Amino acid sequence: MSAFGLFIAALAMVVGIIVGYVIRKVSYEKQIAQAHNSAEGIIAAAKKDAATAKKEAILEAKEESHRYRESVEQELKKRRDEVQRQEDRMLQRETTLDRKDNALEKRENAVSSREHKLDQRNEQIQKSQQQVTQLIEQRQAELEKVAQMSHEDAKELLLKQLQNELKTEREVMIRESEQTAELAADRKAKQLIVEAIQRSAADTVSEATVSVVALPNDDMKGRIIGREGRNIRTLETLTGIDLIIDDTPQAVVLSGFDPVRREIAKMALERLIQDGRIHPAKIEEAVEKAKANKYDIILLDLMLPKMDGLEVCQQIREFSNVPGLHAMHPDLIKTIGRMKYRTSYGQNVLDHSIEVAKLAGIMAAELGEDVTLAKRAGLLHDIGKAVDHEVDGSHVELGVELTRKYKENPVVINTIASHHGDVPAESVIAVLVQAADAVSGARPGARSESLEQYIQRLKKLEEIANRNPGVDHSYAIQAGREVRVIVKPDKITDLQATALAHDIKREIEGQLEYPGHIKVTVIREVRAIDYAK
Repeated sequence: MSAFGLFIAALAMVVGIIVGYVIRKVSYEKQIAQAHNSAEGIIAAAKKDAATAKKEAILEAKEESHRYRESVEQELKKRRDEVQRQEDRMLQRETTLDRKDNALEKRENAVSSREHKLDQRNEQIQKSQQQVTQLIEQRQAELEKVAQMSHEDAKELLLKQLQNELKTEREVMIRESEQTAELAADRKAKQLIVEAIQRSAADTVSEATVSVVALPNDDMKGRIIGREGRNIRTLETLTGIDLIIDDTPQAVVLSGFDPVRREIAKMALERLIQDGRIHPAKIEEAVEKAKANKYDIILLDLMLPKMDGLEVCQQIREFSNVPGLHAMHPDLIKTIGRMKYRTSYGQNVLDHSIEVAKLAGIMAAELGEDVTLAKRAGLLHDIGKAVDHEVDGSHVELGVELTRKYKENPVVINTIASHHGDVPAESVIAVLVQAADAVSGARPGARSESLEQYIQRLKKLEEIANRNPGVDHSYAIQAGREVRVIVKPDKITDLQATALAHDIKREIEGQLEYPGHIKVTVIREVRAIDYAK
């Protein structure tokens, strides 16, 4: 290659390098300009976004401030309302306290007036007693003057009369003792004959004065007692029966001399235990239902304590399906059922009557008499004892009236009238019933005179309380150591109740003999009931 060609080539190379440098520089400057423009746009956009965000933040802050203000105002309003309500309650309480203060002042004034009246009355009573004492002394002096006899002379004369009367009574008692010995010997002979005739012996049954109620658990004892003893006091007051809650597991003992009251208390307590709700109002309801219960169907447990359900049914069939007995009047059958709750010297009257009926039937069969009629007469011979505590008269007279009312057989009526020797026996069945009655009552352990005397004393205690005016009913409890008297609130005031307790106390002291002390509690209760509709 020539030198010129090399020069041209070198020149072209230099020119190409210069041109490439220029082109690259221009391109770089264009990129720098574009980058500068884009940076300014980004900054402008960022400023615009920042301004927008600032405005939104300010708006949100204003809204939050507004909401906070509203919540604070609502809270302040609630507190103002609560403060106002508390002020109103305080005003009401102050008003109520003022009223109570006025009522207490009135009550204090009334109590003071009552105490003043009582003091005046006591003074009058003391004056009256002094006047009575003086009057008695004057009357005694007048009697001595009229009789022309001193006190000692009259006493001596009276003693002589009493000696003569006692001498006569002793002779009568000797004669009666001889007659009684003859009768006892005759009864003993009849008893031996009956014991030889009878084919089976009867169990000795004595009526107890307690009943036992089974509990599902021991926690039930606390529910029966109730808060501060309210439940047990209510039940004892309504029924007149003592509740003995001791360490015996799952059992409560009901104590009382009246079997009807015991049965009512037992039924009410069992109903309450089954219900589970035990409180004074529920107790009153249960007692009222127990008193008003009338059963058309009786369900028997197969496993009973003394005899099973089948034996009970057999005894019922014995006295219901025999010709003549099943035709008995329904009211008379109900009266027979009431004998279950009567005792004679501790012996259950119903058990005694069933036993007499069986013995009379056996002896009648041996003698060729009417067995059915003999059983009927034996079953009804003490029917009067079912109502003798409600109607005046002996059980013999009441039994004769009942059987005549329901048109029983004349043999049955004569048996009832003659089984204690009040009238002559007109049939062999009447004599057989007398013998069966003696056998049933004379067996060792069948009767207890001490228990009967105890029950009679408790009954007499209730009779003394019941015969006072204004008394609704009364209960002898705590084995005769207390008598609770429930009075009619519309007939007896509080002051009269206090005087009534004193009067009953004096009557008991004058008419009864008893060990220890007897507490007399008079209960007067007023209830106001209305219904919101």
